[in-house]
Amino acid sequence: MIKILTILGARPQFIKASSVSREIAKHDEIKEVIVHTGQHYDANMSDVFFDEMHIPKPDYFLGIGGKSHGAMTGQMIEKIEEVALKEKPDWMLVYGDTNSTLSGAIVASKLHIKLAHIEAGLRSFNMYMPEEVNRILTDRVSSILFCPTDTAIDNLKVEGYDKFNCEIIKSGDVMQDGAMFYKEFAKIPSLLNIKSNNFILCTIHRAENTDDIAKLSQIIDALNTIHKQHQVILPLHPRTKKIIEENFIPVDFSIIDPVGYLEMVWLIEHCSFVMTDSGGLQKEAFFFKKPCITLREETEWIELVENNFNILVGSDRKKIIDAVQKVDSMNSNYELNLYGKGKASENIVKELLK
Repeated sequence: MIKILTILGARPQFIKASSVSREIAKHDEIKEVIVHTGQHYDANMSDVFFDEMHIPKPDYFLGIGGKSHGAMTGQMIEKIEEVALKEKPDWMLVYGDTNSTLSGAIVASKLHIKLAHIEAGLRSFNMYMPEEVNRILTDRVSSILFCPTDTAIDNLKVEGYDKFNCEIIKSGDVMQDGAMFYKEFAKIPSLLNIKSNNFILCTIHRAENTDDIAKLSQIIDALNTIHKQHQVILPLHPRTKKIIEENFIPVDFSIIDPVGYLEMVWLIEHCSFVMTDSGGLQKEAFFFKKPCITLREETEWIELVENNFNILVGSDRKKIIDAVQKVDSMNSNYELNLYGKGKASENIVKELLK
């Protein structure tokens, strides 16, 4: 029997991990123990969330969140270590680039537990991003690096990982597995006022955009202009909405409350194209065969830019408006196999069974 200790800390990680958990459940010779650090408190993550999303409920909830990076990471290391000493797993499994990911990686390295990092090798090359630091440090102490793309593998080789004592595996992207699974459960958001099926789905949440009033004003101004031709729908966190209101930034398009993942899947599936500063939504646009305009200066998903599925525009008003005019000429060959076509979880479990 192989025991795997999975460390998760945020709702998107649970959604990613659900695909791997479903694959693990097919094998009697593997037992998975799930730890929820509580890094991102989310009122939507009730029992209903786990039931509705077909996600196994965590075996441990550590309740650590709402603190500084240092306090949060330190407390997570302490509590994850306690669980690891009790459970004695063969493998620790971590996802992505959160503080929970780094904390799990540190515990695994100190206790000499084999560490598997899903979404390894991603790089934004922006060391001011906490996520970049987390993913680099996690990669360095991992036994197996499950890379979603060829670009991720190339990043690791440039950094010399092919000479380290670890395995580099191209697994594909578990997010594509999830998108294919959850498409069947998509739900239209309540109170949604869509004038036609020609709407743009937009999200803005990165601090580099929301905390910089000049950048936020440019983005909103561009969206106001675009909205004259295409309806813009923006699910927005109350904190960002408050920043907009307090700074008297005029908004002429549709702002709605944040939506759950199944509602977001419906919006992606039914929109004309996506505008976002999110990392995950860039890929989900591709999975659902929608062009994407990214409101950032860089992206971890460079293959989407290189293959003309994605345009980087930052927060520049003119670039944002000009990019909308280019959407119709973007690549429409969504059969291109960039992310494993839904087989990532199967590939990951197969490797762990070896």
